[in-house]
Amino acid sequence: MNVILLGPPGAGKGTQAEQIVAQLYIPHISTGDAFRLAMREQTLLGREARTYVDAGKLVPDDITVGIVRERLSKEDCAQGFLLDGFPRTIAQAEALEVLLQQRQQKIDHVVNLHVDRSQLLQRLTGRTVCRSCGATYHLHNHPPKVTGVCDKCGGELYQRSDDTEARVAVRLDEYEKKTAPLLDFYAKKDVLRTIDGQKSRDEVTAQFHSLFFREIG
Repeated sequence: MNVILLGPPGAGKGTQAEQIVAQLYIPHISTGDAFRLAMREQTLLGREARTYVDAGKLVPDDITVGIVRERLSKEDCAQGFLLDGFPRTIAQAEALEVLLQQRQQKIDHVVNLHVDRSQLLQRLTGRTVCRSCGATYHLHNHPPKVTGVCDKCGGELYQRSDDTEARVAVRLDEYEKKTAPLLDFYAKKDVLRTIDGQKSRDEVTAQFHSLFFREIG
């Protein structure tokens, strides 16, 4: 099964992606991971991407699409994949469509994890991250046992600089401007499904499970 996971920052895509790939036995492909793999393997596109990343610039669409193409050609994607963070724009979505047509493949589901903006603000501004292991906590919804200390490794917890209310608002505006139009793009293709991301973590996972296993079961 080939799946695209959409949702704004703070919607819980990372958490749910872990559950989806475990249920469907498919790889979780994020743009960042695909970039790092290409750069580690020093492919031609990986070397090109590094010049932009090292300069702090956005990687152009043609290189991004090329790196995704390389990643989808790997053996572990033969039975399906979960794309997270790609496509981000209509142009990337159109390029992905051409890429998959060339491979005689298609997207089965585009799942939108919906969360109201007010709740996204609360989630993101209350988030803390462990400096050592990267574990994520929330001041209200998932606090650590000891304030400022990671339950898993004892590392120091901190708030990311882009998790202030003003910075979060900018990120959400950017998402709505560039990525939200993808909802209409995929709705017209009748592959868009919306999941209520405001429920508990287990309830959201159950919604995904019901969607996918209704299709394959």
